[in-house]
Amino acid sequence: MNSIFVKSKICCPNFFILIFIFIFILFGCSSEEIKIKKIKFWAMGTEAEYVTKLVPEFEKRNPGIKVEVQQIPWTAAQEKLITAFASDNTPDACQLGNTWVPQFAYLNGIISLDKFVGNSSIVKKENYFDGIWDTNVIDSLVYGIPWYIDTRVIFYRSDIFKRAGYDTPPKTWAELYDLSKKIKSLFPNKEKYAIYLPTNEWAPFIIFGLQAGADILKDNNSRGDFSSKEFKTAFEFLIRFHKENLAPLGISQVTNVYQAFAEEYFSMYISGPWNINEFKKWMVGNLADKWNTAPLPSKDNNYPGVSLAGGASLVIFKNSKHKSETWKFIEYLSESSTQIKFFKLVNNLPAVKEAWKDSLISQDVYMKAFYEQFNNVSATPKIPEWEQIAFSKVQQYAELAARGVMSVDEALRNLDKDVNIILEKRRWLIGNK
Repeated sequence: MNSIFVKSKICCPNFFILIFIFIFILFGCSSEEIKIKKIKFWAMGTEAEYVTKLVPEFEKRNPGIKVEVQQIPWTAAQEKLITAFASDNTPDACQLGNTWVPQFAYLNGIISLDKFVGNSSIVKKENYFDGIWDTNVIDSLVYGIPWYIDTRVIFYRSDIFKRAGYDTPPKTWAELYDLSKKIKSLFPNKEKYAIYLPTNEWAPFIIFGLQAGADILKDNNSRGDFSSKEFKTAFEFLIRFHKENLAPLGISQVTNVYQAFAEEYFSMYISGPWNINEFKKWMVGNLADKWNTAPLPSKDNNYPGVSLAGGASLVIFKNSKHKSETWKFIEYLSESSTQIKFFKLVNNLPAVKEAWKDSLISQDVYMKAFYEQFNNVSATPKIPEWEQIAFSKVQQYAELAARGVMSVDEALRNLDKDVNIILEKRRWLIGNK
């Protein structure tokens, strides 16, 4: 008994030391895990795939933060975000198309970022193009930070321009119309056109409306203003291209715009930066140096004319429990060097002006027009109903007018009528505010 007791007295201290070490390690590891803050970031399409390649560097710099990226298909993104908002299951941050930001701001689903911006040495208004920054400002508050940007410019056949007597792109509406008539005359009795203006693309109609000084909507964005003198001037101008056979009629049957461009079916097309690489694939061999991009013409002599401010922004959801950590991630994605890395990965144009100085962008001949154009861009009306108005109504009545089913006055009058129905709830909310 005595020998056993002696052995127990000797072993017990070692036993308790081992227990202490085990508990220390256990709780030490747990406290380390508690310090880690995970932020959920939702991104759409290709962007989600490639932004994950930028996450390791951010986590290396911020060892207490982990970023979980979830990929959302563009086709299901809006529905998934609305569902997540309704069920209080939103991520910490998200990529939102610029036209979606107003919807979630009015739902009170995302927060104003003014406080973060005011204390940031990285995200500052002056680092961005004015028109792009403004897309995220609603009722004087900033709700999103531009991540990547786009706008519309003219893609054109420089060789056909020269044949038509134009060494430089048109700078005014008058020049655009004159050039179009001269291009058409180059192909008598052939089904070839000067410009492609499909009526199932609403952007050109809104762009030229803005260039003419139209407000698009009126009464605090609660009623349509398409019948205004300014918008009618722009609408009539574009419909003339259809009526005079300078553009394929209406929607047209073009199934491959790149092939049609290469085959001289049309010589001008208003589109965005996503098409640069696509045109490069088709304009090869002896066509490689026979095309370029140019800013949009203006109604008068204020070149370049205004274009649309597009792209995607970064927002923080109201329900996020890690807003400060999420803001750090937004700052990281907003650094000029990170923006350049992202451009190299996915070809999305940087939102930060400093990134445009990188030789990869500054020496690209097709990028010059976009940089010039970004200095004169404007946001579409900042209301949740805008996409419904643009896609379902502007396109509908542009098609009817182009085909002569309705006169310009009839089309615009009916467009206002339909838009007013869409905005009925908005008028009620304003009246009962």
